[in-house]
Amino acid sequence: MRAELQSAPAVLMVRPACFGFNAQTADSNSFQRAGVEGQATALVEFDGVVHALREAGILVLIAADTPSPVKPDAVFPNNWVSFHGDGTVALYPMLAANRRLERREEIIGQVVREGGFRVSRTVDFTHHEGQGKYLEGTGSLVLDRVHRVAFACSSPRTDLDVLGDFAQQLDYDLVTFDALDAEGRPIYHTNVLMAVGSAFAIVCGESMPNASHRAAVFAKLRETGHDIVDISRAQMLKFAGNALELTTPSGRVLVMSSTALGSLSAQQLEQLKSHARILEIAIPHIEAIGGGGVRCMLAEIHLPKP
Repeated sequence: MRAELQSAPAVLMVRPACFGFNAQTADSNSFQRAGVEGQATALVEFDGVVHALREAGILVLIAADTPSPVKPDAVFPNNWVSFHGDGTVALYPMLAANRRLERREEIIGQVVREGGFRVSRTVDFTHHEGQGKYLEGTGSLVLDRVHRVAFACSSPRTDLDVLGDFAQQLDYDLVTFDALDAEGRPIYHTNVLMAVGSAFAIVCGESMPNASHRAAVFAKLRETGHDIVDISRAQMLKFAGNALELTTPSGRVLVMSSTALGSLSAQQLEQLKSHARILEIAIPHIEAIGGGGVRCMLAEIHLPKP
């Protein structure tokens, strides 16, 4: 297995054609809020993310969503595809039928062509959909790519059998745990409560009701040398855990939304700033209607060059 850095220098983004509230995902995503659809507002926020990332020196490859069939969550590509340092592309099984339409082979071809990357194999987990089992990419999985550890909280969108398949195919150890919101519902994606950088980790310990699960997560993070920033459930709901470390020519940046940044305490902010420059981007409309944050908009690209 090829050695891999934690933070990527490039990301894939998908410019939405029909952004809106997705009724097919609402039952399992308590972060979503029905409201004015606002495709135009979503595009303004999307373009703001692209501009900020490019200004920071990150390679941003943009694929265009197609207006038909309608895919209200197309702006969140990290749930259907992941790109790895050994040339692997992984495709993931999705719970909502209208989200499965987001998987488009031509987008992967565009990444290879425009980014000059090499793909050596494709690992397709989508057959698990036939058994009603799902694993929604780096939404379900928070990866410590350096130490080959995959963190995952169980939910209707994250199945243990598919996790085992992922671990075997991509050579990862698993740390699985339960995580619940204040009403006792499973948190739909691991990446809204947890982010792992090169030397730090953001994690919502309060969301883990099982003390042994919580201890195992924190112990693994400390064992791998991560400075832990423990956020509250209230901060998690502000997407404080939905952040992504990327690398630029001038060093690492931590991409997070204005909503997330505004929820952090001064001490938490200083902790994070000691490891990476904060890149703040405002996407309040996408967060509220889509129920996903800025990290969900970014499918990081670790693929090698030829």
